[in-house]
Amino acid sequence: MTVDGASPATVRVFIALAPPDDAKDELAKELRPAWDAYPDLRWNRIEDWHITLAFLGELPVASVPLLRGPLGELAAAQHPLELALRGGGHFDERVLWSGIGGDLDGLHRLADGVRAVVQGCGIAFEGRPLRPHLTLARARRGGPAPVVETADALASFAGRRWPAARLHLVGSNFGRGPGPIRYRDIDAWPLGGASRGPLSRS
Repeated sequence: MTVDGASPATVRVFIALAPPDDAKDELAKELRPAWDAYPDLRWNRIEDWHITLAFLGELPVASVPLLRGPLGELAAAQHPLELALRGGGHFDERVLWSGIGGDLDGLHRLADGVRAVVQGCGIAFEGRPLRPHLTLARARRGGPAPVVETADALASFAGRRWPAARLHLVGSNFGRGPGPIRYRDIDAWPLGGASRGPLSRS
């Protein structure tokens, strides 16, 4: 939605972690045969791969700055988590995902902290239980849906462990046109003890 045809009045927002580039490259190599075999799936761009901790949905643009300070403080108090991309699965034979391994207890605690921050800012959202995953592709409406076969092929995938070093506040253009979904960092904060090196492709 826009105001007088100008800038959007709302933005679709979520809070997430992102794998580093080399971990993404490992999974991309594993997925290459599926990319070639199933070009009709709506594949997410590698740059957009992320692990959602809290999906806030459509928010007024003016409410987004309320999150910056509290999320930055939360990130500073949180040590980097050691995670990995593991296996694969699907939701309703339509959404393909890679699983997450490693410090899942720490991941759930961080997600709880993120959701507490959101609620503390007075922002309502649907607090679904966390199911750690990284969405890879969606079946197109009326098209082939080979996500089960691809998920089965990923079952034995075990990527290396990596430190999740930044907390990302992300906006998307979902529902704003016929093109593919695009994500952009609204802001990102290093988790406590992480360096402030260059951002990954996420």
